Amino acid sequence: MAKENINTDQLISVIINGIEDVKGKEINILDLREIENTVCDYFIICEGTSNTQVNAIVNSIQKKVSKELKDNPWHTEGADNAEWVLIDYVNVVVHIFQKHIREYYDIESLWGDAKTTVIETSY
Repeated sequence: MAKENINTDQLISVIINGIEDVKGKEINILDLREIENTVCDYFIICEGTSNTQVNAIVNSIQKKVSKELKDNPWHTEGADNAEWVLIDYVNVVVHIFQKHIREYYDIESLWGDAKTTVIETSY
């Protein structure tokens, strides 16, 4: 299946489910479509409490997207130290942080013009 055929809303939904399955925290979706010269349409940002949980979130997202949408990331980086892992699905880029790294880089502020959706979790 070609990347263009995958519905972005479906992809976002499956990614969010993957994060929630392993109790990822502080999930935000940044809509970058109204901002000029962006590398993608959406950022999904979340955090894990440890290297182990960050890796679990990464694995959960990749397994779910692969199984449900038959898609694989174009690029992944940061998995070696699992403090900030980036998963690039071309139109949607997922950032999985440990809390202290997320606070340090504060990419939500860098992209302050983006429309932000906060995903409420019940855990």
